[in-house]
Amino acid sequence: MGGAVVHFEIMGQDAGKLRAFYGELFGWSVNTDNPFNYGTVDRTENLSSQGIGIGGGIGQLPDAAMPGHVTVYVEVPDVEAALVQAESLGGTRLMGPEQVMEGVEIGMASDPEGHVIGVIKAT
Repeated sequence: MGGAVVHFEIMGQDAGKLRAFYGELFGWSVNTDNPFNYGTVDRTENLSSQGIGIGGGIGQLPDAAMPGHVTVYVEVPDVEAALVQAESLGGTRLMGPEQVMEGVEIGMASDPEGHVIGVIKAT
């Protein structure tokens, strides 16, 4: 069985504006009640008619020089191993592994054409 896409992330320069845009466009309830003011979209509130959906987040970039992006995260058993494998296949490690909160480790890489993909391990 392949790795599942388990999280999406929309990051930009004006997180409030992005949260308002996507919330209104798709009817998403975005919760920012956390220490990072990271807007979370609960998977269980956003399901298709077949009961399928993923949760995600909408946040502020830490550096104004960084371009905004939309990224999907694929669950992996080992973030470091996934990043090493991405590099061996012609990708580039961009970040990680990094513990972003207790029990959640992420990394990011670009594919050979420069598209960004995230990997995540939640324990």
